[in-house]
Amino acid sequence: MTDTPTSTTSTPTAGGCSTKRSLVALTERLREAGLRPTRQRLALSARLFANGDRHATAEMLHEEVVRAGERVSLATVYNTLHQFKRAGLLRELTVEGAKTYFDTNTSDHSHYFDETTGAVMDIPVQDLQIERMPTPPEGYEISHIDVVVRLRKA
Repeated sequence: MTDTPTSTTSTPTAGGCSTKRSLVALTERLREAGLRPTRQRLALSARLFANGDRHATAEMLHEEVVRAGERVSLATVYNTLHQFKRAGLLRELTVEGAKTYFDTNTSDHSHYFDETTGAVMDIPVQDLQIERMPTPPEGYEISHIDVVVRLRKA
């Protein structure tokens, strides 16, 4: 989701969302996902969805929101990210054991992970092909496949 220029005056709003139209769009997005658009959810939504797809950890997002002047605990950020995930707004990607990223691109795709910087980047869908899928056990179906290609400087 990107900010759409409007003829309305730009005003600072929840979490750095810069236009009234953006705030309305984020509010509607939360409502459509079955979530009440609270002040904290709007602040986190503005950071996550206002400028295109991104990968963020709870800690990164917490730091950004606090720096923007929003009072929110790290536990609230975690809870909200998991609510967004259950509502289909985010995809969860775990790398390096305990490090979890939340991806605003919920389509089926894979990732690069830079072991030096911790950066996560999308792999273009056409660049990775899986020739043969395993047959899941009886009574199960494959919901998605997570492929993480780890990178380091040569």
